[in-house]
Amino acid sequence: MAWTWRFEKSDGTETQPAVAPDEFTTQGDAESWVGEVWKELADGGADQVTLFEDATKIYGPMSLHPKETADGADAAGPED
Repeated sequence: MAWTWRFEKSDGTETQPAVAPDEFTTQGDAESWVGEVWKELADGGADQVTLFEDATKIYGPMSLHPKETADGADAAGPED
C-alpha cells in the first residue's frame, strides 16, 4: 500500500508541489508530512490536497489556506 497526495489548484486541476513528496507507507506519515509543509505547498501555488491510498481516494480536497476566525484573523493550519 502506498499513500500519496494529489496537489490541486482551487478549481481542482492538478499542480506540481513546491515541496517534493515521498511515497508514504502509512496514512499517519502522509498526514504528518502535509501538516509540516502545508505552508510551503500553499506558498508554492497549491490550494488544496487530496489523499489517496493506492488508487482509492481517502479524503479531500482539503484546503491549504488558513481558515479565518470570527474576528477576521487567520487561524493556524489548513482548513478541512
